[in-house]
Amino acid sequence: MKKISYYIISLFALAGTLASCSKVLDVTPNAEFTPGNVLTSEAGIKSLLFSAYAEQQTQQNSRFVINDSEMCTDMAFNSGGQENGQLIHIINFTWDPTLGTFEGDLWAPNYRCIRDANGVIENIDGVNASEETKILFLAEARALRAQAYAILYNFFGPVPLRTSTEQTGDLVRATEEEMRNFIESEFLAAIPGLPDPGQEESFGRFNKGNATGLLAKFYLNTKQWQKAADACKTVIDFNYYSTTQYAFKNLFRVENEGMNNREMLLVLPCLNQVDFGNWFMAGALPAGFKSTDQLPEYIYQSSMSNFATQYRLRTAFVNSMAENDLRRDLICTEYINNNNVTVNILDGDNARSFKYWDNTTVGNNSGNDVPVLRYADILLSRAEALNELSGPSIEGFDLINQVRRRAGLAGLTTADVSTQDQFRDAIFRERGWEFITEGKRREDLIRQGTFLSSAIARGVSPDLATSARLLFPIPQSEIQANKLCEQNSGYN
Repeated sequence: MKKISYYIISLFALAGTLASCSKVLDVTPNAEFTPGNVLTSEAGIKSLLFSAYAEQQTQQNSRFVINDSEMCTDMAFNSGGQENGQLIHIINFTWDPTLGTFEGDLWAPNYRCIRDANGVIENIDGVNASEETKILFLAEARALRAQAYAILYNFFGPVPLRTSTEQTGDLVRATEEEMRNFIESEFLAAIPGLPDPGQEESFGRFNKGNATGLLAKFYLNTKQWQKAADACKTVIDFNYYSTTQYAFKNLFRVENEGMNNREMLLVLPCLNQVDFGNWFMAGALPAGFKSTDQLPEYIYQSSMSNFATQYRLRTAFVNSMAENDLRRDLICTEYINNNNVTVNILDGDNARSFKYWDNTTVGNNSGNDVPVLRYADILLSRAEALNELSGPSIEGFDLINQVRRRAGLAGLTTADVSTQDQFRDAIFRERGWEFITEGKRREDLIRQGTFLSSAIARGVSPDLATSARLLFPIPQSEIQANKLCEQNSGYN
């Protein structure tokens, strides 16, 4: 039986929205979108698949996910503006289940993605399309569902496993084992049906490389070291991805986006358009910003807001980077304001990440794609997994040094790091410097075991920085709506 009514209205709206955005999975409105055949035609099921992608690719709100993942760490800080009303709780570890970002930015978009992916999976057999197309769409839907559940698990732990559009609203949370097995099995089932890297119809869709990469990161974050190492090796063995194509400073430029950028396995594709833009720079600009000699290529567009809320980098974190680290090229520590006065902002936790600058921004809508998974992450993840298995190795040094060389740094040797603990610390330092403003710091510190101690060291009360804070609370709206969903420990 076709599952139709739940999707009809949203599919019509989505078709019109995506038609104007060829970079963001273009789909043309079609007369086939009628209640009788919307999920039996190839166009109809494709539109539902693209709806799942759209829910996962929340470009404008990506800054909230980044900030939720970095403001609670040693990397980032915030002050001023309306957003600070929420971020101050993330910074101080005083968040609770009612904090709006948990529901609006982390929970709801992923479950909407899961809802649409379930619709594709349930209806794909009855679609009037080639077998090859149905295999592809099914694989993409399962990869999207696995990704969404992996994200939810990362933030909240085990959650209700909604695998059908016909399940009741009240649903218990999965067990730890059920959750992990489901995510792994979904990725493994999806990957064979996906195209090889570079063969996908449009950039931003799943292929064997990025789906395997996400599975590798899931293995890494759950400390399944051998599986993580093997999955990373599979990605490397495609011989498709590279860290040598662009200088680090140019990796994130709009003109270098798309399938030609072999560093990017998966991104949130952004455009200079309302609802599809990357808004991070509007919060990263310091007060009264005019220009900076550190990045003379960047020409501030006066049509972009300079938010009252300020996305800042912590001084100690920036100072931990070597002076000759080329990744500092995208960190603003000094600028010229509107009064032509040079302002130093390195001190006071006030430096800024300019990773997403764009001279063609329209209003607040910068076109810089937001990385979800990069090749540098695959290299460092394999190095980490190999070290956890057997300590420092020749291959481990080669992997981390590929990333360091692009940053203009000397390669590490056994003279620098000789023990497993030292190599682990080196990996996590490198990950911090490499992935600024990409939303990875929280999961890295949790995996390293320093998330809580780092918070206490910078002044968070030990009464707040407890093991309960390794997970965010289930949003209060879900607890109220789903009577069988129990809250995470420590948030009752």
